[in-house]
Parts: sequence; C-alpha cells; structure tokens
Amino acid sequence: MNPNPIRQALLNRQVTVGTWIQIGHPAIAEVLANVGFDWIAADCEHTDMGIAEFAAVARGMHGRGSVPMVRVRENDTLAIRQMLDLGAMGVIVPLVNTPEEAERAVRAAKYPPAGVRGFAFHRGNDWGVDFTDYAAQANNQIAVVVMIESKQAVENIDAILAVEGVDGVFIGPYDMSGSYGIPGQTGDPIIQNACARIVAACRNAGKAAGMHVVIPTPEAIAKAVADGFTFLAVGVDTIFLDQAARNALAVAKA
Repeated sequence: MNPNPIRQALLNRQVTVGTWIQIGHPAIAEVLANVGFDWIAADCEHTDMGIAEFAAVARGMHGRGSVPMVRVRENDTLAIRQMLDLGAMGVIVPLVNTPEEAERAVRAAKYPPAGVRGFAFHRGNDWGVDFTDYAAQANNQIAVVVMIESKQAVENIDAILAVEGVDGVFIGPYDMSGSYGIPGQTGDPIIQNACARIVAACRNAGKAAGMHVVIPTPEAIAKAVADGFTFLAVGVDTIFLDQAARNALAVAKA
C-alpha cells in the first residue's frame, strides 16, 4: 500500500491544496490531477456521482500524484467502506454533529479491531494481490475528515476532535449559517466567530482545520491560511469550466 502523505499532513497541520470534482467523469480527474493538486475530492453528497462514477474518477487520478479522496453521501458504514474499497485514500464525512457520530465515521473507515470495515479483495488492494500489505497498513494510511456544519457541531468541537482516528475537520459554512438562522450569510460575525473557534480547537488538538475557498482569489487564499486553515480546497471543476468558458467568450467577442 502506498503511503498517504495527506493523512500525515493533516496530523502535522501542514498546508495542502486540493480541489473538488462534481462532474463524475474520469477525464476531469485526469486533467485536474495533471495540474498537481495535493489531493482531489469527489463530491458524492451533492451530485449524481455514485460508486461506479467514483471508481472511474479514481482510475483517472491513478499514478498522477494527487491523492484521491471522496466526500461520501452520508455518515453511513457501507457508503464509507465502498468508497475506500474503490481506491479512496481519505473520506470527508458530512454532517457530523457529535463525538458519537464521529466515532461511527472512524469505525466505518477502520478494519477490526479499531473498526468495522469489511475485509475483501477490491480495487484498493489490487483485487487481492496486495491484500496482506493493504490490510496491515490501511488503518494508518486512510484519512478521516469530518465536516462541521452546524451550531451543534461547533458546540461539540472539542469532543469531536478528541475522537481517536479523526484526523481533521472541514467546515461547511453554508449549512452552518442555516443552523444559526442566517442562511447564506457566511461572512456574518456569528459564523466567522464559529470558524475561529473551530480553528482554535484544531490547533489545541493538533489536527487540521479545512475549508473550501470556492472562488480562489489570492486574497481569499491568503486569508484562509492566515486564519489557520491548512486543509484547503480551492475551486471546483464546475466553476473552473464556467469561468474559463466565460473568459474565452469575452476574449473572442472583444
């Protein structure tokens, strides 16, 4: 099993730069992996991407340097196990509000005795060729990142981070704003203070805080790093496509 530099970077709180895939096609993965992102996460929560599409995306990334990750559709044992079997080296688990829910995510991602992940021949271990090596190393190589997306999760942040096997958190500011009764107002001081509380808790726990810089301007990225975020997602394939197309059309019309 290949080492996973992203899990170590999470625990060392080293800055990594990744991006999101929402278009479930391997060509997208090939193009973005060739760019040189540290990691690429397929979004299986907010898109029509299922297990077959993720398998194709993971194959597109294979051998190109970017670590394949996935935001699973829900905090579900089978959903997490399937994506790991298909080659994900890390899972981003949505809507984790309590330490008990964080434990559920970790146990789904870990083989016994640390968890309940099932042993099998699968794409992740080269269909059994590397079964023994993969089974021995997976618990130390697979990254588990939980999403903090609610007022309840913010209030439980220290307990969530104390769960063994949680390597970092990723903020969902839009869902969080809704839980505070101010949907979409991610710049409101309430949300900014909640984010600062999360970053401080991560610093104290020695784990990574992540966020999505949807429109990756130099100012936005610099602010995210200055605020203490180290697990950075910049842009998303749909926005890259939209912006490049609009720019090309504007140049042509000019």
